[in-house]
Amino acid sequence: MKIVLFLILAVSCINCNAQLDKLIDDWHLAATNADFNGYFDVMDETFVFLGTAPNERWEKEEFSTFSKPYFDKGQAWDFKASNRVWMFSKNKKTAWFDEDLDTWMEGCRGSGIVVKNNGEWKIIYYNLTVLIENEKIKEFIELRQKK
Repeated sequence: MKIVLFLILAVSCINCNAQLDKLIDDWHLAATNADFNGYFDVMDETFVFLGTAPNERWEKEEFSTFSKPYFDKGQAWDFKASNRVWMFSKNKKTAWFDEDLDTWMEGCRGSGIVVKNNGEWKIIYYNLTVLIENEKIKEFIELRQKK
């Protein structure tokens, strides 16, 4: 019986991964295609986006207002994800992930949280970071300190 339960859970996790990969891939694609509704409709009302700039902490309404002109011009952003790793809460209603991103900023990393309410997954949090090698951090700090 334990083996059967383990197999059921393992298969359901594989299905969760595939379903959530599609959710996040489609979300990134909606930005690439400047599909405003496709991008913002998968976000929970409590969604928060942390951008790469020090002051970029956007709640959903602020982020949609900021982003709307880019989507309207057909020029949002284009993130190509790879190496996505999922982790799940015990009840499988919360999942979090990290992913590598190929962007115009070169190598970036994204991490996020999704929740399942009433059978539907929604993104509640996304953090975008620019990657920098440890041996280059001194030069980066000096660059940031320039006025």
